[in-house]
Amino acid sequence: MDSEIAPAGSEPVPTAPHSRTRPLLITALKLVVSLGLLGVLFSRTDLGSLWRSVRSASLPWIVTALGLYLVQMVVSAWRWGVLLGPQGVALGHRRLLSSYLVATFFNNFLPSNIGGDVVRIRDTAGPARSRTLAATVVLIDRGIGLMGLVLVAAMGATAAAGAGGAGTVPVLPSWLWVGFLVATLVSAPMVFAPAGVGRLLQPLTVFHPEWVGGRITRITDALARFRERPTSLFNAFAGAVLVQALLVLFYAAVARSLNIPISIWHLAVIVPVSFVVQMVPVSVNGFGVREATFSFYFSRLGLPLESAMALSLGSTALVMLFSLSGAAVYVARRHPHKHP
Repeated sequence: MDSEIAPAGSEPVPTAPHSRTRPLLITALKLVVSLGLLGVLFSRTDLGSLWRSVRSASLPWIVTALGLYLVQMVVSAWRWGVLLGPQGVALGHRRLLSSYLVATFFNNFLPSNIGGDVVRIRDTAGPARSRTLAATVVLIDRGIGLMGLVLVAAMGATAAAGAGGAGTVPVLPSWLWVGFLVATLVSAPMVFAPAGVGRLLQPLTVFHPEWVGGRITRITDALARFRERPTSLFNAFAGAVLVQALLVLFYAAVARSLNIPISIWHLAVIVPVSFVVQMVPVSVNGFGVREATFSFYFSRLGLPLESAMALSLGSTALVMLFSLSGAAVYVARRHPHKHP
């Protein structure tokens, strides 16, 4: 397997002092944003009402929500395997699910939402015999997931507007449909004309022609394999839509457990939109930003701030609870049981 870390013959670059403090400073700023937004929201929240809502949550509906989250994890791992197939990387579904669980744990308990991607790339780099190829598949998986997310939000907004009038939906359906169309038009050439991607990346070879050129070749080769087997992309996209639908149902089950009167169509809008907002790297794992997004949307629907906070924080707590299974898998990997 190629190391793909540095060009051959290159010397290690000394680490400047500021390079060590910069990540700490960025994390500190994100923490300030998260705590600041949460502080403002909690100051406007009736904490007594919020606590009563959480304390009276229906246990059967919570169990249902966790079951739905498990199903979407299984589908997500399957989708990842579908994308690995055309690249000649055959891994069992159990192994992919195990990696996905560990990735989910890292995403939820590290101050970044890309830690899980690093785990998935590491776990498939060996079988793929290339970290570049493993990273390319993970990035395509991310991109397809984002497209599925926007499509679900567009359909939800359209259905919500049809049921209650366009004025009842804070996000215009036309914006979401345009976003989905633009994403489709941008991503299509990457698959159907991979050579064009190579030409677009060619200027990067100025830094190191041989090493960077090799990485570009691996990327374009991977895209060409997807062009040869387009059904894998269509199946992965169908899986992405199913994953987003299951996540909406997960939030719907949590809302039902908390007796929050919000329609499934509005959840089909706010859940994907909140995921997109969390991708902006200005907070710690979306805390504060996510709750502010829910609060704004709920206020437009005439629902109390306490309901928005309960649904957002309650759902996040369940996701973090579920992701602890990934910690167990990670520990089992590092300390496998040894038979005498």
